[in-house]
Amino acid sequence: MAIESEVVVVGGGLAGAFSALAAAREGADVRLVSYKQSTLAQASGLVDVLGYAPGGDGPVVDPYDAIPDLPEDHPYATVGVDGVRAGMALFDEVAGRYRGDHTDRNAMLPTHGGTVKPTARYPSGAAAGVASDERDALLVGFDALVDFDAPHAADHLRNAGVPFDVRGVSITFPGDLNADAKVTRYAKLLDADAEVPVGGSTRTARAALAATVEPHLDGAERVGFPAVLGDDDPAAVRASLESALGVPVFEVPMGPPSLPGLRLEDDLYAALDEAGVSMETGNPVVDYEDEERVTRVVVDRNGAKIPFAADQFVLATGGLVGKGIDSDREGVREPIFDCHVPHADDRYEWFDHEAFGDHSFARFGVPTDETLRPLDAGGDVEFENLRAAGSVLGGADFAAEKSGSGVSIATGRAAGVSAAEAAR
Repeated sequence: MAIESEVVVVGGGLAGAFSALAAAREGADVRLVSYKQSTLAQASGLVDVLGYAPGGDGPVVDPYDAIPDLPEDHPYATVGVDGVRAGMALFDEVAGRYRGDHTDRNAMLPTHGGTVKPTARYPSGAAAGVASDERDALLVGFDALVDFDAPHAADHLRNAGVPFDVRGVSITFPGDLNADAKVTRYAKLLDADAEVPVGGSTRTARAALAATVEPHLDGAERVGFPAVLGDDDPAAVRASLESALGVPVFEVPMGPPSLPGLRLEDDLYAALDEAGVSMETGNPVVDYEDEERVTRVVVDRNGAKIPFAADQFVLATGGLVGKGIDSDREGVREPIFDCHVPHADDRYEWFDHEAFGDHSFARFGVPTDETLRPLDAGGDVEFENLRAAGSVLGGADFAAEKSGSGVSIATGRAAGVSAAEAAR
C-alpha cells in the first residue's frame, strides 16, 4: 500500500526544503523524500542571489536590479523579482542566525582562499568580517587545519585591494587534538569550553585560544578565525573570545565540511518539523508510476520498493553535481521522471575550448513553463502535476553567477506554493 500525502517533494537540499516548507505553510499535507538530508555541509554557508551577471560581468551590486536583464530561460525569469523577494523573505523567517536582510545590495565577504565574494545573506558570525569594513584585521589559522592558510589568505586580500590592512598568522590550537581532527572536534571543544593542557597547567579552551592569539594582535581591530567556533552555541564562543581579546571576532567561510552549512541545515529542518512536514531520508527515489499524471514515486528502502502517492509532486534533486541531471555518451537526462533536458547531440558542443570559458553543460537542466512544470522537446507540459525547482532547472550557470542558493530558495518556494494550491 502506498504512503499518501497531498504533496511529495523529491530532494532534500535548499530547493526541496523550501518547496516542502512553502507547501506546508499553504496548508498542504507534505512529505519530503530524499536520499540525503541535504548538501549544505558541502556549502560555505553563504547564501547568494546573484553575484555575477551571465558573461562574468560584476560583481553585481544589487541582484534585484540585474534580474530583469537575465536571459528568458533563466529560472529567475520564471519566478520574477517578486518571486525572488518572496523566497528570500521566507528564508529570513527561518534563518534567524543570518544577516543581510536590511538591504538589497550584496555584501562582500572574504573567503578562506583570500577572495572576496558577493553574497546576499551571511551568517551573523561572519558579520564583523565584511570587506567593506575598514577596520584592520588579523586572520588566524590553525597549523593542523590545512584548509585555511591565514597568511596566504591575507596576502590575497591585500592584493585584491581591500580597504583595510590585513595580516595572517598560523598558531597551534591549544589542547591535544589529533593532527587530522575533524572541524567538529574544534567546535565541540570550544562549545564545551573544556579544560585543555597549556604548559604545565590547564586553562579553558576559549581562554587558552585567546591567550595564544593575543600576542599577535599588534593593533588589529578585529580577528577572523576559520568557521569552527562552536556548533551548539557559536555566538557564545565568539562572545567569550571578543571579551578576552577586546576586539570583534568573525568566522571566515570554509570549504566542506562546513559548520555554517550544518547550522543552517539544523535551522531549516527544525522549521520543516515545526511546519509538520514528514521526512523520509536515507533512501533513493528510483522510479515513478503514472496514469497520464504522476501518481506515486517509488523509494528503494534496502531492496524493498516503497511507493509514495500524492496529488502533486516537486522535483528538487539537484543538477549535474548533485546527480539530479545525468549524462553519458548517449546524451543528457533527468533520471527519475525522464524529463527532457535540452542539449546538443554533438558532445563537443557541450564544452568551451577555454578551461574557464562559457560551457554549455553548466546550464543543462529541465525547462519549465511559468508554473515550473517540466516541458518536453515539443514545448508541452510533461506531467500536469509535477513541478521542478533548484539546480535541476536549466538556463543558469549557478557556479559562475553565484546564484545557486537564491534560485533554489526562490523556485523552491514558488513550486511549493503552486503545488499546494493545485492540491486543494
